[in-house]
Amino acid sequence: MEFRVEAGRPDRHTLARAAAIVRDGGIVAYPTDTLYGLAANPASAAAMAQLYRIKGRPVDLAVPLVASGLDQIEAAGGVLDPASHRLAGAFWPGPLTLVISAWPRLDQSVHAGLGTVAIRVPDHPVARMLADACGWPITSTSANVSGEPATMEPERVRLALAGDLDGLIDAGPSPGGPPSTIVDARAGVPRLIRPGAVPWDRVLECLQ
Repeated sequence: MEFRVEAGRPDRHTLARAAAIVRDGGIVAYPTDTLYGLAANPASAAAMAQLYRIKGRPVDLAVPLVASGLDQIEAAGGVLDPASHRLAGAFWPGPLTLVISAWPRLDQSVHAGLGTVAIRVPDHPVARMLADACGWPITSTSANVSGEPATMEPERVRLALAGDLDGLIDAGPSPGGPPSTIVDARAGVPRLIRPGAVPWDRVLECLQ
């Protein structure tokens, strides 16, 4: 099923229909502030198994999440340490992903048994409103088969995954660009996990 929305002013009713699919265990492709991602319910073992199957993703690789806001993360059970909380205040919504401790309701496949999860609040209305309509953070792994290039084009998502998806939110091309920067600041001293759109020196300056 396809849902067409305006990137800057997405229709809430349309996104609510897409969110219902995710809540029922389906997989929906959607745009973020970087690339298109795949939304699944991270508390559902069946939904996560379907997500891994669609992507052909090795089960020992964790899956990142996005949320509508910090309040949604905390309501779900996620806890940010003081340094991560400061980074979230400075860079969210935006392309900074923070590593935090996984909360109990998450299916173990989300964090591949590591006990941590990578999460952010994206700077894209569709992504945030979809997570809000779902009522909890959603997965945001790229909308492609593992090993193939990720894409910012909904047409490429259709070609690669349309036969396996339960829904596609088409808001036109996503902005693209570098992936999100991933940082683990739980120890108080930030550690760069993956360089990306937010320069590392800006992360360090924020915590000085």
